[in-house]
Amino acid sequence: MTEHEYDIIVIGCGSGGLSVGLFMNKTGFKVLMISKTDKSIGGDCLNDGCVPSKSLLHVSKVIGNAKKASSFGLTISGDVNIKKAVEYIYGKQEVIRKHENASWLKELGVEVALGNAQFTGKNEIQVNGKRYSGKKIIIATGSRPKKLDIPGIEQVKYYDNKNIFTIENLPEKLLVIGGGPIGIEIAQALSRLGSKVTIIHQSDRILEHDDPFVTAVLMEQLQKEGVEIILNARTDKFISANEGVIILKDGTCNNIKFDAIFVGIGRELNIEELELENAFIEVKDKKIVADKYLRTTNKNIFVCGDVAGSLQFSHAAEFQARIILNNLFSPFKKRLNNDHMSWVTFTDPELATFGLNEKELKERKIGYERLEQKFDHDDRAIVDDYRYGKMILYISSKGFLKKQKLLGGTMVSPNAGELIQELILANSTGLSINTIFNKIYPYPVASRINQKTIVQYKQKLLTESLKKLLRIAYRFFS
Repeated sequence: MTEHEYDIIVIGCGSGGLSVGLFMNKTGFKVLMISKTDKSIGGDCLNDGCVPSKSLLHVSKVIGNAKKASSFGLTISGDVNIKKAVEYIYGKQEVIRKHENASWLKELGVEVALGNAQFTGKNEIQVNGKRYSGKKIIIATGSRPKKLDIPGIEQVKYYDNKNIFTIENLPEKLLVIGGGPIGIEIAQALSRLGSKVTIIHQSDRILEHDDPFVTAVLMEQLQKEGVEIILNARTDKFISANEGVIILKDGTCNNIKFDAIFVGIGRELNIEELELENAFIEVKDKKIVADKYLRTTNKNIFVCGDVAGSLQFSHAAEFQARIILNNLFSPFKKRLNNDHMSWVTFTDPELATFGLNEKELKERKIGYERLEQKFDHDDRAIVDDYRYGKMILYISSKGFLKKQKLLGGTMVSPNAGELIQELILANSTGLSINTIFNKIYPYPVASRINQKTIVQYKQKLLTESLKKLLRIAYRFFS
């Protein structure tokens, strides 16, 4: 028998869950939010992901810049105090946690249940023996790091994003398994803090979801900083607490020594304990079956965030939350569409991507032009010493009286995540590339590189016939 009834129940208090629950509460609905623990509120982003990782990257960037100062005669000595770095991370988390905890939610009028949630019916949830029913239910339980399961793993000092941010001792030698965003960010951070880092990655390049034109630049910068990267290789087994065996593409076996490993090989969804079958929710290949409106096979239950099986970003969860909220109130239903999604790998330099990539454009048979831009002659890149930077923009094909738009792009440079924001706006709102062409940029802001790319493209459109026409116009009208 149900003890409590709600307009909406949200299982999981990460980015997506909080977005839905807080909005529904503000608009006067009776909301129940469920989190495993008080500390779990804020989700992976606050506890084990974005916030602690970016705090660690900030510390490592300070250290990295201090070391660069030696080029100008400043002497830097001493070792990094990793405990101080961890204290910094914890301090920043606690600032944010003041507004992401059970007491704060209750003060706002949101009811909170702490514990494991289990479905007991089509619209019923049980937590700690109490049953709750909701007209609509949102599953936003997030994901966890996938575990590496190979012989000898129990012997080694093992880190992933659940425990790396409370590290007590900096390993002298760190083996990073996985060359995706998490692995790359941690590799650079701990390398700058003093570890000798080796990355093992099964693919032929790091960050294979991004364009090789820019990932090659990032890889070169990491190698210049002393990070060793071994591609087309996999970790086969561990023969001791400090030694493993890797297999290269040609089948060759090499031994590799380390003090600890960091594993970033993907994510697993947190759905096993929900007993989804009781709510008639279909699961296939360990994923919840959902439609383009984020509805499960039980049309009153929605998925949001990592469990939606789409892109696993905090901002993707927030985007999905907006879709769900629209569809709860509007007869005009919105479908999930990631054509304008963007993401950033927060290394130094950053790698930022938005919109459609070249493969997607070809698959959809969308006409486009690819613009490649190097930063070697950009004034700001010269003075700030990042002439290695590169950018790609995809613009729609030119046609008579046709407005050319930005379809997507990617950039590698310091602060690339900030530099592409105006490009994301142009992409998501369908602005013409002329908007960037005609914009007045203060000299020498770094984002002038965006305009430079468009200017150079338009200069190539100056055919001999057009030049002749302009010369005639000059004689007549000047």
